[in-house]
Amino acid sequence: MISRRATLAGLLAGGGVATAGVLTNRYTRQWLFGFSANAAEPKSLAIPKVLTGEMRNGVRTYDLGLQKGVSQFFDGVDTATLGINGAYLGPTLKMRAGENVQMNVTNKIGEPSTLHWHGLHLPARADGGPHQVIGEGETWSTTFTVKQRASMFWYHSHMVPRTGPQVYQGLAGLIYVEDEETSRLDLPVEYGVDDIPLVLQDRAFNGDGSFLYSTSMPSLMMGMRGNVLLVNGTVRPYFEARTNKVRLRLLNGSNARFYTIGFDDGRTFQQIGSDGGLLESPFKTTQITLAPAERAQIIVDVSDGQPVRLRTFATPNSGMMMDRMMGDDLAFEVLDIIPNAQRAKSPEIPDRLISLDQPDATKAVRTRRFVLEMGGMMMMGGGSFSINGKTMDMNRIDETVRVNTTEIWQIENTSMMPHPLHIHDVQFRILDRNGVPPAPGEMGLKDTVVVAPREVVKLLLNFSDYTDPDRPYMYHCHILEHEDAGMMGQFVVTA
Repeated sequence: MISRRATLAGLLAGGGVATAGVLTNRYTRQWLFGFSANAAEPKSLAIPKVLTGEMRNGVRTYDLGLQKGVSQFFDGVDTATLGINGAYLGPTLKMRAGENVQMNVTNKIGEPSTLHWHGLHLPARADGGPHQVIGEGETWSTTFTVKQRASMFWYHSHMVPRTGPQVYQGLAGLIYVEDEETSRLDLPVEYGVDDIPLVLQDRAFNGDGSFLYSTSMPSLMMGMRGNVLLVNGTVRPYFEARTNKVRLRLLNGSNARFYTIGFDDGRTFQQIGSDGGLLESPFKTTQITLAPAERAQIIVDVSDGQPVRLRTFATPNSGMMMDRMMGDDLAFEVLDIIPNAQRAKSPEIPDRLISLDQPDATKAVRTRRFVLEMGGMMMMGGGSFSINGKTMDMNRIDETVRVNTTEIWQIENTSMMPHPLHIHDVQFRILDRNGVPPAPGEMGLKDTVVVAPREVVKLLLNFSDYTDPDRPYMYHCHILEHEDAGMMGQFVVTA
């Protein structure tokens, strides 16, 4: 039989697709990257450790530490990083719907930070946004009830205006929520065996191996992008599949880059979930596109025994020619899947997964309009990022909504590039895009939605359970450099 090493050698003979020096136009000539994927040998995919917390007085308690670290993305090359309970990224937090949880977060990174529970429905005081700052050496503790359907969420720094650089250095991790309804389904669920998390992050490196985080005008305008893809912190990873079907939970954890993802042989796979949970039914496709902060769950069948590569493709209609100038047309290797010869059989995927209420726009008590704008002379390094003509102001509440009401939020993009809009506190439903119903992969629960240039997207949101007239939630572009530069607003939920 052909050895795994020989198989890998054949798969990886072409080396990394993204190479140093590809960005040579006048805007990016400064970025002569010190390292590319070619500099790394293939490695087994790192799987984030699981943290289930400790039960203390009936509350599931997690102790998390923001810390400095040193990582080796390339053999023998040290990179200064930030992590949570480790050198880079954080553990996967596992919890169940209905549980009471407590988060104790201690900050030892040398500057203020926060930790936001992205996608979770919880009180504003527990959100971990820019109003819940954790000073150096301090510990922030918060409690809340897990009120989610089963899915993969995540947590990350939300420190204005340092979200971009702090997440870039590694302050992020995953959250797995489980519930009774999905536990009854015959789906791959063995973490690290047939249920695999994949955190996708593009990074750039200086010649000494340190992260390159640019504050240049192009990086502000387009968001920080790199030429090396890290997957769970691994460059050029491979995974040995020991089952015929593998469930991949994908997070676009990048600061700015969009990814269109598929397999190099064009094989179909089934998407079963989006940001906030499972879809009602799986559907077959060959590619999916994820903007920063979006998640998807897919199942791929490798029963043919053939090695296959998950990779990225050019993202269609990504907005503007500047994408090519910033290297957004780069293709990346995501993961090589090597089927083991002694694979276990996997059950068939159910035709029906869960039941979701159909979105009913007639329940909305009002419609709010949000216009995403990039104003002024952006190409000359000036201008601003705004929503409804206003840049973020921590002391201003932009919207007030009533608890136990349903609203339509109409998102309009007047700029020349797409923006992924994230709304805290709620999982919403997409009603339409320019009057057209959403695609199958967007028919489930979402907390982040891409709005293309000149596009109008209508969302249906329900605000329940929690009120706080003083502490706000955020809505913002999840291109982190845009968020830090002011494309963010605040809303409160009142009685």
